[in-house]
Amino acid sequence: MTNGETTSGGPARPAWSPSPGVLVIAGTPLGNAGDATDRLRTAIRSVDLIAAEDTRRFRRLARDLGVELSAPVTSYFDQNEKDRQPELIDALRSGKSVLLVTDAGMPSVSDPGYRLVSAAIDANLAVTCLPGPSSVTVALALSGLPCDRFCFEGFLPRKPGERQRALAPLATERRTMVFFEAPHRLLPMLEAVRDVFGADRRAAVCRELTKTYEEVRRGTLGELAEWAADGVRGEITVVIEGAGDVRREYAADELAALVADEVAKGMSKKDAVVLVATTTGTPKRTVFDAFHALR
Repeated sequence: MTNGETTSGGPARPAWSPSPGVLVIAGTPLGNAGDATDRLRTAIRSVDLIAAEDTRRFRRLARDLGVELSAPVTSYFDQNEKDRQPELIDALRSGKSVLLVTDAGMPSVSDPGYRLVSAAIDANLAVTCLPGPSSVTVALALSGLPCDRFCFEGFLPRKPGERQRALAPLATERRTMVFFEAPHRLLPMLEAVRDVFGADRRAAVCRELTKTYEEVRRGTLGELAEWAADGVRGEITVVIEGAGDVRREYAADELAALVADEVAKGMSKKDAVVLVATTTGTPKRTVFDAFHALR
């Protein structure tokens, strides 16, 4: 049913329109323009100002939706959001409605938007949200992994050492985990997760969601790392199952070997001990003693 239609046995619902002075956060299609909502089309037509992550991509979306733009479109992306924020807050204070959109999905979720929303709330300005597609929930639904409890981790650090340290505490995370990754960094990311979580942990790599060449590759982390070695293109969302209940006890020589392996890869002894302690569920002192006893 579209806005303004009459429900059975009841009065017509009023068509939605943005109120003066309101910040409208809107989810945009991940790649298929057919997923756009009627309220998104209405907002594009009706607001006084549009803040878009990429103005060219947004104008193309508006054309695909058959919506004629009347409001000015200003850029709002990672590198300029701090400078652009005051003028957007001033526009809201003056009574203008502002639409905030990113290239795909929901603003603020690993995309620009959080700072503007926070500033609007701090200024006691009205904020509303138009629900829309989310690659996080789409990937979860397609993964075949448990979805009742999950956590979103966004992008892992690019540098190997920082990435290893970020993954270490997640090795015992019981909830299903969702990550974003750039296609050219997918292989090192999967290799790092495989090394920390174990090659047998189940996962799914979701590529080009909702688009013509959508692909979901399911398997173990070991299998997916082998598959990604040939190169992968497109927008990537990775879903990884949480840690199981059973954790075995490791012998001292196993712990020492695990630490030595990480040190051989370039990690410091201290970080290697912390990593092995976390991934095996063993006290750090026990791992430290095992490693130094071997030496």
